[in-house]
Amino acid sequence: MIERESELARKLTHYLDRGVAELRSGTLYRLQQARATAMAGVALSPATGAQLATAGTRSVSGGRFGTWQSPLRWLGVVLLVGAFGFGFQQWKAVQQVREFEELDLHLLASDLPIDAYLDRGFQNWLRTAFDH
Repeated sequence: MIERESELARKLTHYLDRGVAELRSGTLYRLQQARATAMAGVALSPATGAQLATAGTRSVSGGRFGTWQSPLRWLGVVLLVGAFGFGFQQWKAVQQVREFEELDLHLLASDLPIDAYLDRGFQNWLRTAFDH
């Protein structure tokens, strides 16, 4: 892996050097000054490995979505979870009503006499049959 990295660095250096040769001297001077300023800043505060690994990315606390410590964001998350929970409960209730409707439809469409519906044992059988 080190050999591949050194080969990549060599190729990259070659392309950068070729690009620098085409720049004007004033531009080269400004680039040298900017590099010197950047290197002076690095010398004052050495970067840790974690800072280098996340260079150029946005952090969790100050990135694209801001801080997650904001009460309004947490309120939004809680409301969203509550809405999903309420929607799921409503969906389950509708499913249960549909099951009852289907059972009623099957019972009414059958050829059982009315006395069977009034029989207490038949009602108990319906409850146990529907639970399974």
